[in-house]
Amino acid sequence: MLAKTHIAFLGAGNMAEALVSGMIQSGLTQPSNIFATDVATSRLDVFSQRFDVHVGKDNQQAVEWADILVLCVKPQIMNEVLDGMNVPSSKKLLVISIAAGYPISRVIAHLTKNLSVIRAMPNTPALVREGAIALACGPGVSEHDFQVARRIFEAVGRVVVTEEYLMDAVTGLSGSGPAYIALIIESLSDAGVKMGLSRQVALSLSIQTVLGTAKMVLESGDHPAVLKDRVTSPGGTTIAGLHQLEKGKLRATLMNAVEAATKRSQELGQ
Repeated sequence: MLAKTHIAFLGAGNMAEALVSGMIQSGLTQPSNIFATDVATSRLDVFSQRFDVHVGKDNQQAVEWADILVLCVKPQIMNEVLDGMNVPSSKKLLVISIAAGYPISRVIAHLTKNLSVIRAMPNTPALVREGAIALACGPGVSEHDFQVARRIFEAVGRVVVTEEYLMDAVTGLSGSGPAYIALIIESLSDAGVKMGLSRQVALSLSIQTVLGTAKMVLESGDHPAVLKDRVTSPGGTTIAGLHQLEKGKLRATLMNAVEAATKRSQELGQ
């Protein structure tokens, strides 16, 4: 599908690195088909040395070369980046944006109405090819362009499709979610140390518990509550721990975190 397709990344940060790595490792494309730009020479050196792809600081050169343009810059500087680009109205170009809170309509307004634009929200586990990615299509996106975008992100994780108005909620949940889970792992590890385990043992147990539980939910197809109940014996240790979590309002706290992150994503898009 992408054997002869030129893919340019504007912004050579961690997510662009994850996508390039995933596409090359999965055999989806070759290094000669990839161009990465960035203002930081150090990041371009990483891409050149690790992947042997084309690199440079000229966004316009990348735009003119590309069939697919992946916008990996921060939403706060997206206006400046887009205003510095000139996309001929006759050029067929698929644009994929991963900027949190930055709507498709603004990308089109800065460029040209003839573009196919897809908005994506990947998360950091894409760095180990276990990302959670949501895609939302702009007006007039063809099935072929959508499938191309899907293939790109499936190289680094699992893809879901949603309406664009829900992308801020995706950002609040899976975009910010790795930080919530990392905090839970750290807290479980701290608790193990408090109860007498070594740090190494406590951290190892915490990590594997989270990983194994997620895999159980994913592969069984059961509701998390079903798996929770399987561990919870009458009058046992687990129900005693769950009681304390409910007293500490763990559910409400996590829900409030997702809500707060969603609202912040909405603010970034204004």
